[in-house]
Amino acid sequence: MSVRKLLSLFLLVVTLFATRVAAQETADAPFPITIEHKFGSTTITEAPQRVVSIGFTEQDPLLALGIVPVAVRYWYGDESDAIFPWAEDEADGAEPVVLNMPFGSLNYEAILELDPDLISAVDSGITQEEYDALSQIAPTLAQLPDYINFGMPWYETTRLIGAAVGKADEADDLISHIEDLFADAREQNPQFTCKAIVVAYNYGQDRTYGYYSDQDIRGRFFTQLGFVVPEELNEIAGEQFYADLSLERIDLFDQDILIFLGLQFAEGGREAIEADPIISQLDVVKDGRVVYIPEAYDDALQFSTILSLEYALEGVVPELQAVLGEPADTDAAAECEPGVQP
Repeated sequence: MSVRKLLSLFLLVVTLFATRVAAQETADAPFPITIEHKFGSTTITEAPQRVVSIGFTEQDPLLALGIVPVAVRYWYGDESDAIFPWAEDEADGAEPVVLNMPFGSLNYEAILELDPDLISAVDSGITQEEYDALSQIAPTLAQLPDYINFGMPWYETTRLIGAAVGKADEADDLISHIEDLFADAREQNPQFTCKAIVVAYNYGQDRTYGYYSDQDIRGRFFTQLGFVVPEELNEIAGEQFYADLSLERIDLFDQDILIFLGLQFAEGGREAIEADPIISQLDVVKDGRVVYIPEAYDDALQFSTILSLEYALEGVVPELQAVLGEPADTDAAAECEPGVQP
C-alpha cells in the first residue's frame, strides 16, 4: 500500500474517531436544560457565557461554580465592588460590572447592553411583570414557588443555579460540604438544640425593632444549628421574611437567646441598643443572653450563601458558645421538634 493511501486511511480513521467523540460529548452534554420556577419554566439551550446576576447575593453561588458573572447587583457596602471577602478567591481578581438597582427599580436598558445569555434573578424578588420583561432580553431564572420572596434556602438556590449552568453535580458537592459543617456544629453543640431564638434588628431613625422569621436566610442559619424561632413570631411575619414590632410587643424578644444583626445600620449601633430602657428590661438582656454579631460576620450572615456560610460559622458559633456555655448533659433534641434542617 502506497504512502498516500496509508495517509488517507489514517486521516479517515482520525476523522471517524473525532466525529464519534464529538457525538458522544453532545450526547453527554446537559443542554438544553429546562428549569421550573415561580413564573413557569426557562429553557437554556447551551452553556451560558455571559451571566448577569440581578439577585442581591447570587454572585456567590455562580462564583462557587466557577462562573464569573459579567455583572452583579449592588446590595450594600462598597458601591464599586460587590465581591465580599469570602468570595475573593473564587473571583480571582475579576471585577464584574456593579449594577446599582434598588429593589423594584430594574434598569432594563443597562441589562440589555450587557448582552447576557442568562439572567440569574433567583434572589431578586422580581414580579411576574419584571420576569416577563427580563425574559425578552435573555433566559431568566426566578426562585422556586415553594418559598416566600427572599426566603429560598441557600442550598436550593445553589442547586437551582447549578442545574441551570450545567453543573448540578458540582453544586451538590458544594452543598454537601456546608451541610457537613452545620451537622458538625450541631453535634458539637447540643446546647443549641431547641433553644428559642430571636434574630433581631434595629433600623432607621425611628429606632424600629424587628426580627427575621425561620423562612428568612438569616433565621434559617440559626435553625440549621438547632435553634427554633417561636411559632408566634413566624405567624406574625406571615408571608414576609421579617416583621417589625411595636414597643408594646418587645416582650416577644424575651426568649432563650437574642441575636442582634445589622449593627452597622442601627442608629447609634450597639451602644444605643444597650442603652434603650425598654430593651434593657428584658430578662434575656439582664441575664446576658444577647449576642451582638460583629460586622464582618454579620455581612456573611446577611448573604447566607454557599460561600459565606463557612465564614459565618467560624465567627458566629464561638459567640453563641460564649453565651450558652458548655454542651448540655441532657438530650434536648427529645424535648421538641428541631429547627429547619437542609
